[in-house]
Amino acid sequence: MIITYHGHAEFMVELANGYTLITDPYDAHVGYEMKEYTCDCVLVSHGHGDHAYTEKIKGSFARVDEAGLWQLHPDVQVEAIPSVHDDANGTKRGKNLIMKLQAEGLTIVHLGDQGDILTDEQVKKIGKTDVLMIPVGGFYTIDAETAKKIADALRPRVIIPMHYKTEVNQDWPIADEKPFLQLMGQENVQKMPLLRITRGDLSQQPALVMLQYEA
Repeated sequence: MIITYHGHAEFMVELANGYTLITDPYDAHVGYEMKEYTCDCVLVSHGHGDHAYTEKIKGSFARVDEAGLWQLHPDVQVEAIPSVHDDANGTKRGKNLIMKLQAEGLTIVHLGDQGDILTDEQVKKIGKTDVLMIPVGGFYTIDAETAKKIADALRPRVIIPMHYKTEVNQDWPIADEKPFLQLMGQENVQKMPLLRITRGDLSQQPALVMLQYEA
């Protein structure tokens, strides 16, 4: 499995069998470079334009944007778990879906625009997590402190921060990744162009991975 980061909350997950998924495709106002992609499935955590711009995905593809269990391929299953986009039970920014992808013996969890601490029921439903993609910038999503609490509850083998301030969105009212890295004791982590991971080498992977977004 290869995971690359396009920026914001958008990742591409490429499986050894050729199946590919893209999470939360962003639109032009986010500031990152706009590219066209092809994939087999798009996972959409909620309907805001910076997470649901599927117009840049070309060709035919499956779309998961509703709660439920989805068998996308013999070895690819996604469970979309309901959550909220804010700390007021969704009354400010609406609902959110946590995407739990299971493939190649790995469980990849993408929190979308998670806006509050997870409930005990959500933690139980997510279960054992190998790779956690978690927003850390605050304001629109959970902040560094809440992200740390969620990471402690899920105890993933690998954490990938997302949805934080970079040079392309300096006017956004969110924080960069540094407060979260400090809380995790990972201030000196180096950015990687991609994460290549298998079930067999999971124990050899770093605890926290900063991925360089595609420019």
